[in-house]
Amino acid sequence: MKVVIAPDSFKECLPASQVAAALAAGTLEACPQAAVDLVPLADGGEGTVEAMVSATGGRFITVDVFGPLGEEIRARFGMLGTAGEPGLPGMLGVTAAVARAEGDDEAACSDTAVIEMAAASGLQLVPSEKRDPRRTTTYGTGQLILAALEAGARDIIVGLGGSGTVDGGAGCAQALGVRFVDAQGQPCVCGLAGGGLMDVAGIDMTGRDGRLDDARIRIACDVTNPLTGPNGAAHVYGPQKGATPEMVEQLDAALAHLAGVIRRDVGMDVENLCGAGAAGGLGAGLAAFASAEIESGVNIIAEAVQLARRLAGADLCITGEGKLDGSSRSGKTAFGVADIAERVGVPVLCVAGQVADDAPRDRFAAVASLAGEGISVRQALRSAEDLLKIRAAEAVRKGI
Repeated sequence: MKVVIAPDSFKECLPASQVAAALAAGTLEACPQAAVDLVPLADGGEGTVEAMVSATGGRFITVDVFGPLGEEIRARFGMLGTAGEPGLPGMLGVTAAVARAEGDDEAACSDTAVIEMAAASGLQLVPSEKRDPRRTTTYGTGQLILAALEAGARDIIVGLGGSGTVDGGAGCAQALGVRFVDAQGQPCVCGLAGGGLMDVAGIDMTGRDGRLDDARIRIACDVTNPLTGPNGAAHVYGPQKGATPEMVEQLDAALAHLAGVIRRDVGMDVENLCGAGAAGGLGAGLAAFASAEIESGVNIIAEAVQLARRLAGADLCITGEGKLDGSSRSGKTAFGVADIAERVGVPVLCVAGQVADDAPRDRFAAVASLAGEGISVRQALRSAEDLLKIRAAEAVRKGI
């Protein structure tokens, strides 16, 4: 019996690698002879790097970069391994998968890197009393991209969840060598933030790092917001980053101004590009300054870890996420896994922390919840690993 285990993290509870390991333990308890392939996943948000390094047996690289307020911090990204690639071992036992989740400097790596912009420019890096998106920059995210290029990456996946910025990706672009000038032709301040975008009068791409021409940058994104307007980066996401209503209007105008300069000097209209407003406009900036492609996060990640190939010939796929509800249809991991598994004819069990009344149960062969039947949500969170083992074992014994 071959079982592919491909869950997301359970937010504020367990990372995807631990969820996968617990589900695998339950599977092997019920069917000791099972061949279990652990493929922890993510949708581009928090946990993406850890999940993909674990799924492929890759390694982490830690570098010094500038944080969102310009302070020096340490941030890490991942180089994907070769586990699961054609002609190479792809079946990982529970112990091996957990060990590889910690990273291995000697691991055989591919030329694919994965970055979480939140590692360098995330909201969690900005103290609550200092949250003002007019002051925060994505410069450090650009430095992470440069570090990935230096490590030999030619395919770079950038997850945009958890942003603390609304700078249209200008700070990131500066780190990549793009030059912004003011009306006097002088360079704009290094580490451009949302509050400095109105000063941009011209964009010079001639100093952009040449290695970007030979690299593929893909943006893992699960939002479709445009750059500006009532559904844009400033209006929808600015307030959660500390923006007052007045700041929101200032930032929206600044992003519109930047889009106009990009349109004139770069020759790209990013203002209404689907997903351009992700991460405070970093989606737009990476598209304009790094020729990045904006794609569904779960689809990019599933492709990178070769989920479809690893599902071939499987008898069962087990996925999961913290809460399965109506929103799961909109780019969440479990729903994406179900779509891929359906194409290759593999039944899917979804194990969720909670299952709402509007959950898309019809997309799965079976759905199990950690909470319920006398177990509160709090108890489920506290005993998640044990309950994941139990739910997986129950399902396998039933022959799901």
